[in-house]
Amino acid sequence: MSNIPFAKLPEVGGIIMKPINEQTILVTGATDGIGQQTAIDLAARGATVIVHGRSDERGKAAVEQIVRLTDNEKVRFHKADFSSLAEVRRLAAEVQNEYGSLDVLINNAGTAGPGQRALNRDGHELVLAVNYLAPFLLTGLLLPMLEANSARIVNVASAGQTRIDLSNFMLERGYSPLGAYQQSKLALVAFTFKLAETLRSTGITCNCLHPGTFLDTKMVRESGVTPLGNVHSGADAVVQLAVSTELEGVTGKYFDRKKESSADK
Repeated sequence: MSNIPFAKLPEVGGIIMKPINEQTILVTGATDGIGQQTAIDLAARGATVIVHGRSDERGKAAVEQIVRLTDNEKVRFHKADFSSLAEVRRLAAEVQNEYGSLDVLINNAGTAGPGQRALNRDGHELVLAVNYLAPFLLTGLLLPMLEANSARIVNVASAGQTRIDLSNFMLERGYSPLGAYQQSKLALVAFTFKLAETLRSTGITCNCLHPGTFLDTKMVRESGVTPLGNVHSGADAVVQLAVSTELEGVTGKYFDRKKESSADK
């Protein structure tokens, strides 16, 4: 991944975001939960929404539901399993080939992982691969599309974070599902801050957020936790970072829902 051109973009400052009905927005992990509700909310505002997921059946159902609820026909599904970096590359190529530009990238897809340590197809610890390596790679590959649009990158992280031991980054020692998840989310936050610094002169903004604690998502329900809130509040926070005019030019920030906050360090 060393050839990803994070530091080779020309300056494009001063460009104002296009009206929402002229924007193309990619939402990863958008076939259920916060991602799907985010896609619904953005489609309701008139955006062209690219829905990502790893199941054709669920992807088709999600698109049909979004179109039915919003009367917006500008909704398309693209399949990719983020446990494979090859599929991430394929998704990026499809988006580049089929869409003229990209105005917002929302890296929402994530996993809590299995109960024991597992590796992805590339030999990386699975949770880290899906929650961090996949959005890292996808973002880098799509930067050429984002650079000309004063675009926004929104990374959906979590308040659940833990310090990263670089000598045990793949968690070969002392593995725990919660620790794997928390490490991956802090890695995503750190990536957000570094990318925002790198892109500061380009007009692209990059922020991350904790969308809410134990919202009613498939991940939360499958973990056996009683949900404490609904996906609407989480999606509302994501949409704010994605399209709010009040956040024009704001970059390198971590939000706890809709309020700027501090991540673990």
